[in-house]
Amino acid sequence: MADNQPQLNDSYYGPAIPATRGQSNNRYNSGSSGCCTLLSFLWKLLVALIVLFGLIILIFYLIVQPRPFKFYVTKAQLTQFDYTNNTLHYNMVLNFTAHNPNKKLSIYYDRVEAQTFYEGSRFSNVDVITHMNSFRQYKKGSDPMSGVFAGQKLLMLDNDQVSEFNKDKSVGVYNIKLKLYFTIRFRLGDSISRKYKPRVKCDLTVPLSNNNGTGFTFIRLIPTKCDVEF
Repeated sequence: MADNQPQLNDSYYGPAIPATRGQSNNRYNSGSSGCCTLLSFLWKLLVALIVLFGLIILIFYLIVQPRPFKFYVTKAQLTQFDYTNNTLHYNMVLNFTAHNPNKKLSIYYDRVEAQTFYEGSRFSNVDVITHMNSFRQYKKGSDPMSGVFAGQKLLMLDNDQVSEFNKDKSVGVYNIKLKLYFTIRFRLGDSISRKYKPRVKCDLTVPLSNNNGTGFTFIRLIPTKCDVEF
């Protein structure tokens, strides 16, 4: 006699079977892949922004063509340059010319400080431009400046330096180094840039003026072009 017991289907009603190691790895790999995709997108976005920024700068330079100003020492008057008892007594006037070569930019000269050196030692410090006489230099313009360097300075020159001074004194021509420290701003249309602080260096060969009874005369130099460093 056949049993009339009901047939069981293939469904499993037992306790849940934990996920296998392979299934866990698949979920981990899926999360890792999503993270890598995000990082790749961010990296590509960063590269695109850098390239765009570089193109903007390149276009700006091609249109504006910014150039540093040019600086010259045009005249000098050295009426005293004596070294006695470790003290340098000096009296010198220097005339400068600053030239703006830019076609689209004007320059604000906010401050100019000049320092003079002999045999590597600084002997004077002069404010050529301050807020009292600062000025705007227009496109393709040239403007004069001047500095008066007078006084005395304690200098401890060694024997070799004293020997060099005596040689210069016998010839009547002195090698003087000039350094100038600028604070400037550029203007393009109505926009004014931040402050820049370039430095200028000049190597001067300055003759001592002679008193011919009518006063000291300016010794005209071949305009000495100075090095401008931004």
